[in-house]
Amino acid sequence: MADTSPLPDGHPRPEFATYVVGDLHGRADLLERALDRIDEHVGHTRARNPQVVFVGDYIDHGPDSAAALTRVWELSKALPANVTSLMGNHERMLLDFMADPATRGPRWLRSGARATLDSFGLHSSQLTPGCGAEVFRREATALRDHMAPELLDWLARLPLSWHSGNLWVVHAGADPQHAMDDQSPRVLLWGHPEFGARPRFDDAWVVHGHTPAETHVFEDGRICVDVGAWESGILCTAAISPSGKVEFLYA
Repeated sequence: MADTSPLPDGHPRPEFATYVVGDLHGRADLLERALDRIDEHVGHTRARNPQVVFVGDYIDHGPDSAAALTRVWELSKALPANVTSLMGNHERMLLDFMADPATRGPRWLRSGARATLDSFGLHSSQLTPGCGAEVFRREATALRDHMAPELLDWLARLPLSWHSGNLWVVHAGADPQHAMDDQSPRVLLWGHPEFGARPRFDDAWVVHGHTPAETHVFEDGRICVDVGAWESGILCTAAISPSGKVEFLYA
């Protein structure tokens, strides 16, 4: 299913056809379907040098976090000139957990970490936010043993934004009162209270995930591609052409 939305005044114009994939949250099955939809769309439109950008949150909640994360990593390695993977707040929580398990473990666990730990072969049913520090440290060591060092290095180096023309892609949102190249990492990862309420002062369009909606959002300089894939069973990709045409591909 594809939805073509009417162009609002002042529309996004990336340099190349750009496909922005919403939050995966462990839905490796939907990722494969989304990649098929992108291939079909590229073939139909004969897009030149298409760019694929993932908004982050590859892990947690859904059943196949390890597979989803590994697939995105492999795509990034195989096609570095055409695939960009951004960091989401859930990847940030995993990295923080690895660095400081006792302090950061409870928060990540409350945010869906158990699904990720299980997908890497760790049976975390006994793990609770109230576990002692030593339990979290053991779990972090076990997770590190189950993840390729190269994968962890790649995770730590993920960028927080990508842009082409007046199109920007971030994970969570942006401060509408600051230029896009002057945003704080926290805002890009966790969002800003005025992001959806106040229009931007420039012509930038910001594509984001992080905050699930029932369907895509395309208004006031914002494009949301998070439709809660891990619960809804639907993954949204925004297909944005240099002409400003925007289509939404659903898998």
